[in-house]
Amino acid sequence: MSTTITIPTALRQYADGKASVSLEAATVGELLRGLVELHPNLGQHIFGEGGKLRSFVNVYVGDEDIRYLQGDATPLKAGETVSIIPAIAGGNA
Repeated sequence: MSTTITIPTALRQYADGKASVSLEAATVGELLRGLVELHPNLGQHIFGEGGKLRSFVNVYVGDEDIRYLQGDATPLKAGETVSIIPAIAGGNA
């Protein structure tokens, strides 16, 4: 089953400029690991120590944040879109 993962503009430089990649994966974790296998430079920006998803990286399956689903064990269906959304800080103090 092929799933499309969208890559945010800030991380595209580590993915050969690609805006999205389609991969075969049963879960979000498999999809992210597959993405990093294809584009190893993305790994340090997505995963922290111990291979855990960095706290400032949000991952959505469709419109659902995986933190409120099953985390990286969230199952994927054919044709779904997964989005990586880096958290943005800022504003007026």
